[in-house]
Amino acid sequence: MNRYLDFENDIANIESLINKLNLNSSNYKFEKNKLVDQKKKIIKKIYSNLSSWEKVQVARHANRPHSKDYINMIFDDVIYLHGDKKYADDPAILGCLGKISDQSVMIIGTEKGNSMESRIQHNFGMAKPEGYRKAQRLMTIADKFNLPVVTFVDTAGAFPGKDAEERGQSESIASSIQTSLKIGSPIISIIIGEGGSGGAIALATADIVLMLEHSIYSVISPEGCSSILWRSNNFTKKAAESLKLTAQDCLKNKIIDSIVEEVDGGAHRYPEDQASILKNQIINSINNLNTLSVETRRKKRNEKFLNITSDI
Repeated sequence: MNRYLDFENDIANIESLINKLNLNSSNYKFEKNKLVDQKKKIIKKIYSNLSSWEKVQVARHANRPHSKDYINMIFDDVIYLHGDKKYADDPAILGCLGKISDQSVMIIGTEKGNSMESRIQHNFGMAKPEGYRKAQRLMTIADKFNLPVVTFVDTAGAFPGKDAEERGQSESIASSIQTSLKIGSPIISIIIGEGGSGGAIALATADIVLMLEHSIYSVISPEGCSSILWRSNNFTKKAAESLKLTAQDCLKNKIIDSIVEEVDGGAHRYPEDQASILKNQIINSINNLNTLSVETRRKKRNEKFLNITSDI
């Protein structure tokens, strides 16, 4: 079932007209093709000029592909790995071995889930300390066997609960960043939906940081920013603009390295086409990083993030 966002009324209307066409009409094929062409033009027009708040809505779309979807569509011979070997397995962060273009890789991703049951199971993509420690463990394994690391980021942020704080939430995030900066394996990170706060950067400290065209990446959510700065939830749109959280803003500010173009209408409309585009980007990124020595990669990675912090 299509779920239309509040700025997609024109798309909903034309799809309704397509569904109402008479299948037995002699002009059915002609009329359908005509409406489909109109629909493509409308989608292209709308999605070529989205506001920051509209991009937030697209990034959070219920049908937008999540980490597990991309893992299934992009990689072969996937074997899931579990647990931090200290406390528990956190289902908010997935970890697995897989192959892409005959290259073995370590895959790590935050997973939100796509139904109420799976969202609860994955804690809505909000990881706890054991999730970040699992990520560190898998990065260390990848480093030992010289495997590229591919991370998918889609989280509103790390879990803010009391139990997570008691088990060292902030330390686990900091240690994940430290591990990312220390290992010699190539690291490619992709912001596929929401990139929220430290919970995101724990998995987005990479040699190459890619960001899907309609994803967002920010230190805080627009709602959180609105409640802090204006003490009201009525300024989320203004907050979204002020936070400079779009892919275009992040590229301009040198927070990411490249924008991955989305199919017209967003990744949620054509997930398999989007996965194909992303797969090519990942392969190219791995090939480019493999031409560099371990020390050169590590040095460039550290310099990149030191430059970001020095510019703040």
